[in-house]
Amino acid sequence: MISRFLRPLCVPVLIFLGFAGAAQAADEREYVLGPGDIVRITVFQNPDLTTEARVSEKGMLTFPLLGAVSVGGKSTSAAEGEIAARLRDGGFVRQPQVNVLPLQIRGNQVSVLGQVNRPGRFPLETANLRLTDMIASAGGISSGGADIVIFIGVRNDKQVRREIDLPSLFLNSETANDIVMTAGDIIYVHRAPMFYIYGEVNRPGAFRLERNMSVMQGLASGGGTSARGTTRGLRIHRRMPDGSLKVIEPGLDDFLKADDVIYVRESLF
Repeated sequence: MISRFLRPLCVPVLIFLGFAGAAQAADEREYVLGPGDIVRITVFQNPDLTTEARVSEKGMLTFPLLGAVSVGGKSTSAAEGEIAARLRDGGFVRQPQVNVLPLQIRGNQVSVLGQVNRPGRFPLETANLRLTDMIASAGGISSGGADIVIFIGVRNDKQVRREIDLPSLFLNSETANDIVMTAGDIIYVHRAPMFYIYGEVNRPGAFRLERNMSVMQGLASGGGTSARGTTRGLRIHRRMPDGSLKVIEPGLDDFLKADDVIYVRESLF
């Protein structure tokens, strides 16, 4: 139990901790400057110091009175603090209030490629954007896209490649696989696996292979057998890992595999 003498002190301390936590969270959401970014820097009541500058490949930019300033890898607020401190310490401005506004974000970008609605390069506008955020920026996965997303990036100076089951992030709460993005990461969405039906079915053609899809479900996708078709003597042409083609007679409850070709025979009776 909190002593009645300490209780009056607890509320201000808790409020302070709350503000500190909020400030830290806000800092984590701030954009981090990178090479190629173009920023506008203003100093309150000092319009002659207003500058538009590009961050160099070494993370430097040039600012009046100060020369080269290192801002690469720093949040916008940290860059503001760095410039303000140097203006104050150099005796140029007594109490500088500096604002850094990114105009063009080029340094911190992620490429989203493949079967998404708007493939391209997208900026990391905050410091903690995740894989799902970038897919959302690309308009989401298209109707022809697979559930498995391929991630390629560099972590701890090592090339990393991971295959991430996107639905599991939400259905099974596997949030650890929702990777925090960094500049230069690549997200690739391959086309969804397909299977094919021909012969005596109502809608022969190519269809998306859903997860754990059975032969019976595959036939249903093709509208079922036609009036002349039969499920007896079904054949599946399946490409094996070594490249050879194998013809099998499946059960209706057997699972289909990617690129399977189902042939439905005509009934003899």
